[in-house]
Amino acid sequence: MLRPDMPDGAGAPVEAATPVLSRRMLRFSALLIAGLAAAVVGLGINTRKTADARLNAWTESQAVPYVSVIAPDAKARRISIDLPGRLEAYAQAQLFARVSGYLKDRHVDMGASVKAGQLLAEIDAPDLDQQIMQAVADLASAEANVELARTTLERAQSLIRSGAVAQQTLEQRQAEFSNRRGLVRSAQANLDRLRVLEKYKQITAPFDGIVTARATDVGALINAGSGAGPALFVLSDTSKLRVYVNVPQNYVPSIQIGTKAEIRMPEYPGRTFAATVEASSQSVDGASGTTRMQLVVENPRNELMTGAFANVRLILPQPETTLSVPASALIFGQDGLRIAVVGADERVSLKPVTIARDHGREVEIGSGIAAGDRVVDSPPDGIAEGDKVRLVRQ
Repeated sequence: MLRPDMPDGAGAPVEAATPVLSRRMLRFSALLIAGLAAAVVGLGINTRKTADARLNAWTESQAVPYVSVIAPDAKARRISIDLPGRLEAYAQAQLFARVSGYLKDRHVDMGASVKAGQLLAEIDAPDLDQQIMQAVADLASAEANVELARTTLERAQSLIRSGAVAQQTLEQRQAEFSNRRGLVRSAQANLDRLRVLEKYKQITAPFDGIVTARATDVGALINAGSGAGPALFVLSDTSKLRVYVNVPQNYVPSIQIGTKAEIRMPEYPGRTFAATVEASSQSVDGASGTTRMQLVVENPRNELMTGAFANVRLILPQPETTLSVPASALIFGQDGLRIAVVGADERVSLKPVTIARDHGREVEIGSGIAAGDRVVDSPPDGIAEGDKVRLVRQ
């Protein structure tokens, strides 16, 4: 239908162009919407991939453990071992009686300091006194008999020239004189023996020391010999003491004669006494696997007592430098004893090692690592060869 203000024939083209434009607009809109949808989908997929990649990277980074590394201790230092020991007197004598009798007098008691030759006690020995008197009488009788035999022999020698005495009689007189002289020597020897025993009635100190035991008193019956009871006195030289220790077999080659030691006593906390290895038994006790060694410690003030317990610290020589690591760095597994070492690429290498000495918290490594290795201290469980690690910055 034609509007009045429009010329004839102008309305037909407008009606034909309107449907075409609408279809184009719809097609463009559809393409635009599809493009936007595709862009949104692509962006979502790309964002998800980026998030997954970041998550994987974060997960992998969190899976790499942090470790603390240390350098093996290669300082040269003295090594020592502590062993229990027992103090004994450097010289000790158990004094027994050589004569039987009764204790007449006692001049010292337990704990007394004495000098060599000092009188400790006296024994009253009446039986010995009687034997000496008898020996004196026997000697006098023998000497009288030998004088008689000499006179008889001289008379026979003077008469032999005149023939008043036979040669056989002279020879008998000579034999009798020789026999009587032998009896004199025998009687004299017996008397000398008893005189020597008489000196043992006085018990004296054989050396300077301390009376560490006394087992007799005035009036006690004394029996001669060491098998008839305890010693009358025990004398100990405590100016220096012997210290006996049992050293484990693996340490024996390192402890030579002259090795220095330190003695610690429970009654003197904080103090040490210097000692020196003096002798070794040069044998191993099969039951304990140890070697008995003897040390000497000076005791000028008599502060140390015989029979006392002591803690002996032996200073071992260390001619070679050894590598030490904390015991926490050791890995015990079915493949043996190993240590984790971090390389330049931040990856772990497990090295088998041997232990030279175990000091508890610290061990000496005999072989397997070098001084410049970065050793992992307290490695995490499950650490394996080639694992990536991160170092804790100290």
